[in-house]
Amino acid sequence: MRSSFLIQLASIVLLVALWQVAAAAMDDSRLLPGPVAVLDVLVRDIGDGELPYHVGVTLARVAASFVLAMTIGIAIGIAMGRAKTLDRFFDSWLILFLNIPALVTIILAYVWFGLVEAAAIGAVAINKIPTVVVTVREGTRALERDYMEMAEVFRVGQWRQLQQVVLPQLYPFLMAAARSGLALIWKIVLVVELLGRSNGVGFQLYLFFQLFDVASILAYTIAFVAVIQTIELTLMRPVERWATRWRR
Repeated sequence: MRSSFLIQLASIVLLVALWQVAAAAMDDSRLLPGPVAVLDVLVRDIGDGELPYHVGVTLARVAASFVLAMTIGIAIGIAMGRAKTLDRFFDSWLILFLNIPALVTIILAYVWFGLVEAAAIGAVAINKIPTVVVTVREGTRALERDYMEMAEVFRVGQWRQLQQVVLPQLYPFLMAAARSGLALIWKIVLVVELLGRSNGVGFQLYLFFQLFDVASILAYTIAFVAVIQTIELTLMRPVERWATRWRR
């Protein structure tokens, strides 16, 4: 455990050192500010509350889109995985939505519904739902038939079947969908904010781009990635360990 931590720490230190060397080698410090300059911006914006506010707004959009996409995607995925007729009928729809670029969905949502919060969150969720459906559908197809037949023989109710037979086998697929979803959703949210919101990390990055403020761009990027990584370590991994405890 300790050796693993030391290896990861050494990797981060090496990355920061390479960053510093690259920044020192640049003729124009504005193109690639060093770690100290970016840290100064980070501390300043955290101190005046600017960065926490915009990160909080973006996280709220990420959370809303994530919950919406996972809820709808899981329901559709289980239904398509268990009903072959339903799967065949909607498979072409699924392929279509999987291949629609996120940018197109965002633009259409803003054009049709206006530059409102619901359009932003809905556009992000729509882009994630198909990938959740595919992952959960494949997991549902892989369910052990013996367990399902045993539940039917003992006349276990549909709700208890879902709770005690289906979901425990689906947890690895649900966690895979959740992890990929979190990684994808926060990136799409930044695009949504850049195109049509007046706050959030994406909006700030757009302002910094116009001002050619690379230090602020890097500071906000590092801060938001750190927050997402913290969510992964403190929420996603413990939930995964709890959900798969029955296997040990």
